[in-house]
Amino acid sequence: MIRCTLTFLFICFFSPLITSQVFSEKDVEICNQKFELAVDKNLAEKPIGDVIAEVGKSFIGTDYLSHGLEKDGDEQLVINFTGLDCTTFLENTLVLSRCIKQGKTIFEDYIKELQLVRYRDGVIDQYPSRLHYFSDWIYDNVKKGIVEDITEKIGGQKIKFKLDFMSTHPDSYKHLKENPEFIPIIKQQEKEITCREYYFIPKEELKSQEQLIGNGDLIAITTTVEGLDIGHIGIAVMMEDGRIHLLHASSPNTKVHITEQPLLDYLMKYKRHSGVIVLRAKEI
Repeated sequence: MIRCTLTFLFICFFSPLITSQVFSEKDVEICNQKFELAVDKNLAEKPIGDVIAEVGKSFIGTDYLSHGLEKDGDEQLVINFTGLDCTTFLENTLVLSRCIKQGKTIFEDYIKELQLVRYRDGVIDQYPSRLHYFSDWIYDNVKKGIVEDITEKIGGQKIKFKLDFMSTHPDSYKHLKENPEFIPIIKQQEKEITCREYYFIPKEELKSQEQLIGNGDLIAITTTVEGLDIGHIGIAVMMEDGRIHLLHASSPNTKVHITEQPLLDYLMKYKRHSGVIVLRAKEI
């Protein structure tokens, strides 16, 4: 507890970045616990996919929290380990795993890595700089060398997204509703994403490709909802049945958990889930 308090005080009083961050002492404590878990399990010596799977499992039971990043005022780096949605769960797991593999295991290391992953080119510049559409998150983090999109390699087919949901539903987004001047910026981003080409595996074809998905791969589930690209995300974990299941923050289950059924069966339950994009974290 002393270590957590000292780290918290150090960040609060000496970090030049603190004006753009929101976190609690509890968040510092949980972050340190994850790094201690890494030492106990010697995770730094394992492939990064296995690290991601182990760190992700350590969040099982954490409460689901929607809109946890939406705070009043200017865009800030929001950290909340006590409540997660599917995106913040995946981001936190990936960031902690990258820190562990790099041997950078203090809270300030985690902060820097989270900002790099969450924001376009790693720079916070108001609300539009956050990577809101996950297809944009993929593009930016592939460019930064953080993940590899392996979907085409494992048999994916081409897909283009036609995005306009945020710009046409600004009232659904706190900062767009309060700052309408951001809407044209978001609209331009949507236009740029729409021009890109991605690959996905339709869920009807996943059975033949499932064995090519690895433990700890990142799973982006494409959606049929008009104007959107990705409807849900999670982490692939190999279970004792020899099948890939989905480790994710689930709103229906209100917790982080692993699906009882394999990923394929989970996808088939929901008509709006059309397929998957598979990402693999780059070894460091």
